[in-house]
Amino acid sequence: MALGSLLTEGRARAAGPVPMVNPMAPKPGHFPARAKSVIFLFMAGGPSQLELFDYKPRLQEYHNQPIPESFIQGKRFAFMDTFAKERPKLLATKRKFAQHGQSGAWVSECLPETATIVDEIAIIKSVSTEPINHAPAKLFVNTGTTQFGRPSMGAWVTYGIGSESQDLPGFVVLQSGPRGPRGGAVNWGSGFLPSTYQGVPLRNGPEPILDLASPPGIDPRRQRRALDAIRDLNAERLDATGDPEIATRIASYEMAYRMQTSAPELIDLGGETQETLAMYGAEPGKPSFANNCLLARRLVERGVRFVQLYHTNWDHHGGPGEDLGKDLDKVCREVDRPCAALIRDLKARGLLDETLVLWGGEFGRTPMGEVRAQVGRNHHVDAFTMWMAGAGIKAGITLGETDDFGFAPIEDAVHVHDIQATILHLLGLDHTRLTYRFQGRDFRLTDVGGRVITKLLS
Repeated sequence: MALGSLLTEGRARAAGPVPMVNPMAPKPGHFPARAKSVIFLFMAGGPSQLELFDYKPRLQEYHNQPIPESFIQGKRFAFMDTFAKERPKLLATKRKFAQHGQSGAWVSECLPETATIVDEIAIIKSVSTEPINHAPAKLFVNTGTTQFGRPSMGAWVTYGIGSESQDLPGFVVLQSGPRGPRGGAVNWGSGFLPSTYQGVPLRNGPEPILDLASPPGIDPRRQRRALDAIRDLNAERLDATGDPEIATRIASYEMAYRMQTSAPELIDLGGETQETLAMYGAEPGKPSFANNCLLARRLVERGVRFVQLYHTNWDHHGGPGEDLGKDLDKVCREVDRPCAALIRDLKARGLLDETLVLWGGEFGRTPMGEVRAQVGRNHHVDAFTMWMAGAGIKAGITLGETDDFGFAPIEDAVHVHDIQATILHLLGLDHTRLTYRFQGRDFRLTDVGGRVITKLLS
């Protein structure tokens, strides 16, 4: 488990001893931050905004009619063969929608608990992205590009401002659901940044972190002496080469040693009150998204900078296990209560004002149905819904609007790069200035795009 590197730059061969600087120590941003930590609730697979947040009565009127050719002319879709035989037909949702809270936000019956927190969140209905398939689209949301080898958002954040936790990794990844996210570890990798900044995944099981206890017969003093000897050998090599990955190795051992003390208490959810466990629907020792949401709160309480949760499966094409009926109901039940509980819990503990929470997937779903055994929708990149809450976010608003069919934005269009720029801004980072020179070019998370979404800011 690679947990650290002690150098951020300086790949040249060192002429003398390399200073042992901890790059994960907190660093000032470009300007005062509104947020200290980020929790990204990643709904892997592409949730259907038309079943959850984007209420479209006109879809009911035009159900089963071919979508106008002008909508899809020149557009790309995954699984084009399902649209090739005839023009795809519009698909009305079977879900009931209602307005909730003082804000009057529309939320469907699929998310009754989320409906109770609409006055705490900002719903963004007009998000767009570029890649049409899962793995590249996840990579795009996380790294700002579809190219491998680029740093993930959590890596950029910890590179920019470090972490307030010295006993836990600055960037932690939690996973739940039937499978991991497509693309795997590249979604939380450090790319060309020193590997200290990569995300550290905790296992989805009764033992999130293996080997926390020392082997029988190894007392702490003996273990410390062994680690010191290994550190000294690595330090000699570091002084000779200046290789930051040797510094990573040193820090990995040190972090693992400290986590033997800090991690057992962190992952023991049994210390939470019964009221808190019930609020989340969490069961200690039983892997679930609910447990991970509670663990995310405990991580940011302890100063972890970036926590990313992945939950599958939201890929509702209409095939076996992927219909917009019982299968959508199942995944909504798994996330609805924990997400709402997380917002309430953070607020009750005074953490919501300094924690930025983001909910969403890699894209949305088409207004047209797919010709499959059950009811489903194709991938859609032109318009989908995300929500944000917490530090610096204007609560109780809905930003953006889509056309009558939910196909494209008609007001306040937002690109994924804009979401990324806004997250960095709330952390005190200018997305155009947070750069890293690699192979002669300055790279950044938002590539050559992105703008801060000022209408979201409180």
